[in-house]
Amino acid sequence: MSLADPFTFTQGSVPLLISIPHAGTRLTPAVARGLTDDAQPLSDTDWHIPQLYDFARQLGASMLVGQYSRLVIDLNRPADDKPLYATATTGLYPDTLFDGRPTFKDGQQPDDAERKRYLDEVWQPYHQQLQQELARMKQQFGYAMLFDAHSIASVIPRLFDGRLPDLNLGSNGGESCAPGLMSMVEACCQSQDKFSHVLNGRFKGGYITRAYGQPSQQQHAVQLELAQCNYMDEKAPFPYVAAKAEQLQGVLKPMISAMLQWGQTQHQ
Repeated sequence: MSLADPFTFTQGSVPLLISIPHAGTRLTPAVARGLTDDAQPLSDTDWHIPQLYDFARQLGASMLVGQYSRLVIDLNRPADDKPLYATATTGLYPDTLFDGRPTFKDGQQPDDAERKRYLDEVWQPYHQQLQQELARMKQQFGYAMLFDAHSIASVIPRLFDGRLPDLNLGSNGGESCAPGLMSMVEACCQSQDKFSHVLNGRFKGGYITRAYGQPSQQQHAVQLELAQCNYMDEKAPFPYVAAKAEQLQGVLKPMISAMLQWGQTQHQ
């Protein structure tokens, strides 16, 4: 029996795709049976990101959202599972949580055949859809932009010191998008003083940003990692906090609009 509906996709009307790989909470039976008590709350989920970015649909953006938990397979890691960071991280099949606690009870990880199935039936379809939509945009508009949307707990000592900046922009060290595009996005952060920001800090872009950010091919990718304390409660059951989220959207909406404006200016 195949793993049904690994993603949801809504096609928009502008050359911008918002990719949300880590909001899913669906588990396979093998993963659900093996999870430790610590892992069962799915704390490493990018909670509520589709809701937070729902405004982008009205701006015409396409939206691709993974449905399976990253504890099944991480859509933002390469298929060969080569590490993306020299510092602590998690892999294609996370055996530890972000804080270092084990994901699975001893000997109860899914076996290699099961995990190969996740690669074929969850990871591959997501990336095929991503590639197809970027190709469609380039054919229709002459260029495509990808915004990879993430969030993470604001304090995780294993991954970074102290409290994470509120807005963590990544362009793979300037390689995944045109400098002018990133300048416009960063200007949205600089024009306000409520939320701290950093460019290419601890989170400079995962596999999706690195693989699909090809500015020489008129394909531009930006990653944004948000500190979750700014739109939700970081304690289980991790509720969305609308009043906080609305303030954060006050930065996110201009950011998405700036990307669209840049594209129109550069390709009119």
